[in-house]
Amino acid sequence: MTDDTQTTEHATQAPAHAEYHPSAREYVRVGLILVALTCIEVYLSYSGLAGAKLIALLLTATVIKFLMVVGYFMHLKFDNGRFSRMFALGAIGALTLYAAVLLMFGVWGK
Repeated sequence: MTDDTQTTEHATQAPAHAEYHPSAREYVRVGLILVALTCIEVYLSYSGLAGAKLIALLLTATVIKFLMVVGYFMHLKFDNGRFSRMFALGAIGALTLYAAVLLMFGVWGK
């Protein structure tokens, strides 16, 4: 093969590997959602809720924020599904450990 043939073959293969990249507007939108979720978390921490309800609401907000950060800012939403599963497994492990520690200290028993 000549160099011209290799260059032409490579040029025709490049569009097949083109990846989607979010726009700046999409990043700003996700950032504003994250700010709103953080405001909700701060409000909940001062709201007077206690026990299991507070912890469940805060953990829910935390999981949503985690998924948004790794999905958009770490580009896992646009990568191979194996990377997303790896992060999901880590998140499930961390939440399981956190729940075990809370149970150990009797937070939900009050």
